[in-house]
Amino acid sequence: MTRYFSQEHEWIEIEGDLGTVGITDYAQGQLGDITFVDLPEAGATFGKGDSVAVVDSVKAASDVYTPVSGAIAEANGALADEPELVNTQAETGGWLFRITLSKASELGALMDEAAYKQYVESL
Repeated sequence: MTRYFSQEHEWIEIEGDLGTVGITDYAQGQLGDITFVDLPEAGATFGKGDSVAVVDSVKAASDVYTPVSGAIAEANGALADEPELVNTQAETGGWLFRITLSKASELGALMDEAAYKQYVESL
């Protein structure tokens, strides 16, 4: 599996034509304690950069953008009862949704982990 990162602090892990998307550990740290996550419905289609979900925290509500175009395959139902998983497992069990890629070529515009770390250090 290959993982990519966006400048908006989303990560996507690719397996075949399916991507699992979440927010980075850096992003959850900036938001503070997550209190609610509004997730997309399965089957909904989005273009790269579209707002797909909203993460509410004690500090603010923040949009989550899809790093690639495609159709939502699944939302992480565990977050309905445990939104804090986004804080404690941001880059593993706190994933937000899975998306079936419609344009795999869009992955080329995203950063690998090393580039993302450099990007965060520059902020």
